[in-house]
Amino acid sequence: MLREVANSRRAQSSLAAKLLEQGPLEPHRFRIGVYFADPKVNIYQMRQWYKPLAELSKTWPVLLLSRASGSAITLLNEAPLPVAYVRKVVDLERIIHEQDLQIIFYVNQNAKNFQMMRYGRRWHVFINHGESDKMYMTTNQFKAYDYALIAGDAARSRLDKVLWDYDFDKRAIPIGRPQADHYSGEVPYVPDERTVVLYAPTWEGDRAAAAYGSIASHGVPLVQALLATGRHRVIYRPHPRSGVVDDAYGAANAEIVRLLAAANASDPRAQHVHDTGGELGWQLSAADVAIVDISAMVYDRLASGKPLMITRPANPAAEIDTSGYLSACEWLTVDEAGSIVDLVDGLAHDDDARARLDFWVERYFGDPTPGAATRRFHEAVSHLMDEWDRFAAIHAADPEIDDHDADGEAEEEHLPAPE
Repeated sequence: MLREVANSRRAQSSLAAKLLEQGPLEPHRFRIGVYFADPKVNIYQMRQWYKPLAELSKTWPVLLLSRASGSAITLLNEAPLPVAYVRKVVDLERIIHEQDLQIIFYVNQNAKNFQMMRYGRRWHVFINHGESDKMYMTTNQFKAYDYALIAGDAARSRLDKVLWDYDFDKRAIPIGRPQADHYSGEVPYVPDERTVVLYAPTWEGDRAAAAYGSIASHGVPLVQALLATGRHRVIYRPHPRSGVVDDAYGAANAEIVRLLAAANASDPRAQHVHDTGGELGWQLSAADVAIVDISAMVYDRLASGKPLMITRPANPAAEIDTSGYLSACEWLTVDEAGSIVDLVDGLAHDDDARARLDFWVERYFGDPTPGAATRRFHEAVSHLMDEWDRFAAIHAADPEIDDHDADGEAEEEHLPAPE
């Protein structure tokens, strides 16, 4: 307990210094808020939106709202946008009254989202932290938001099976994958003739139905086989939560990291990469073939239009939605993990696989032309701003309502200490 208190005090001191360095927020400047109530372990959900939001902020200034001190420090260190630390409800109310936030974006379904959603006269918009066919993507919680920005036809079809009496034409706005317009960055190796393979597994999951992770089942033999050829370069990007539930999963992750380090020590020209960086983009564009688990990474890679394989979960209880891309993808089973070299080499020259991929890119993201998704994202925001103006004019004569109430005070009392 003493250690936790000391860590909390250090975090608060560091955060205070960072906020002082940033300086005060100009009143009535920001039009869009991005609400994030999670601790820093889930900051990856925000990172993928950095570049699209930075581009958007050139038209409509964007403010990041963080409820946790650790997340706030990380955002202040790395995000290209201003940050407000709003741990308490009273802090949130202050920002609400100081800024003209007409749209609030949400990247996940944290229960604390409802502490923000109690404020009316603004649009609450779910933008998610990735496109996938995981069961998370069909939650009835979509109905809680005024609007949802979805990727495309596949997302709408997926939700249509679950949501009753939901006005898709009005409330679900397809924008494609604006992140794909920012798949760039400097690679941490010198490109050569080696075939670059991205292995980006997810974590082990917290229940059997969501046990999509492959590190403990596929990972070690897969990486061993690729390292042994001398003509492949591995980019290993594990989920940051890998091993938090299952020690064996964490041990397999550590073994892969050890194998990469040993291979680089044996042959410095190999330049295999253990990627734990906050930026996602260059990995997806640089890899000749990607191997990913059932997760948002499937669709991050799919948006690039380049070859990929999906690991089939070893746990038979893992739920797999095969009504979409997973009905026609290139599966990698546990038994095939050791034969990955032949599979990778074959996939790179498979014309039929190429044709299937092109079909699903269009199905999930619409027009894949560079810049098209960014344009649709901005058009969606412009539409919501116009709708805000329209409703503000209709209700201009309505009296102001104080958002503060007893429920808000009660919620504040139950907020945890900074992580």
